[in-house]
Amino acid sequence: MKKNIIFVVNPISGDLDKSDLIEAVQEFATTNHFELEVYETTGKSDAKQIQALHNKYNPERIVVAGGDGTIKMVAEAMEEQDVIIGILPAGSANGLSVDLNLPSTIEENLKIAFLNRYIEMDMICINGKKSIHLSDIGLNADLVKNYEESDVRGFWGYALQAFTTLTESNEPFVATIKANKEKVDHVARMIVIANSQKYGTGVTINPNGAMNDGKFELVILKNLDLFLIGKIITGNMPIDSEDVVIISTDQATIETDYPVSFQIDGEYCGAQKSLEIHILHKQMKIAIP
Repeated sequence: MKKNIIFVVNPISGDLDKSDLIEAVQEFATTNHFELEVYETTGKSDAKQIQALHNKYNPERIVVAGGDGTIKMVAEAMEEQDVIIGILPAGSANGLSVDLNLPSTIEENLKIAFLNRYIEMDMICINGKKSIHLSDIGLNADLVKNYEESDVRGFWGYALQAFTTLTESNEPFVATIKANKEKVDHVARMIVIANSQKYGTGVTINPNGAMNDGKFELVILKNLDLFLIGKIITGNMPIDSEDVVIISTDQATIETDYPVSFQIDGEYCGAQKSLEIHILHKQMKIAIP
């Protein structure tokens, strides 16, 4: 009896042509006696279509080729189902794959996505929206917004926006945070709501984060001068510095003194003054190396 696999591919993620990838997946499935159903996302009612395919084929796994946005869409569509999600990194933001230490070759990733063990991963709920990876308010969210509005893609587009964002950044904001039965005020440049450790660029922002521990971290960056940014980018996150405060919890609220840019998993979500955050423990099964 062949096992069914649904292969969800985002044809436009990361501006990469996916025909070779689709071919490699089909070949791997055939060789390993899987029945493969390919679904290309359109950006219109994809979740519903994937749910319908799941009900029809009852797959053992759903393999996703795309970035964090596509993975999250599939995870949300499969919220009620017991199915393992395998990842083939192929987006402009592959933060989750970086955090899971997925290898760089398609051959290795195919084996993991189709055959390997899995973890039961948490998600974070922020104002009713789900985050699988890293969300933040402040400077980085400004960057995401500028990146979405610009037409320069890829690394240079990002670098260019980073420079623009840093030079035009707003004043620090004051955040009132309630967590672990305590209420604290911090003046901050950026607050990361982290389910995991690293941004897609490989930069570690939350060194002790784990994606299945029933907790998330608030990483408060009070000051972001070039020296501190340099340290973070080179992988020396100064957790003992006065400029960084980390709060680990399963529930929190953040109120800011003015509306601050907010992004979830690389998607800009407008300026917000108030965030309600809680953990969703063991929300999805993800194949890992």
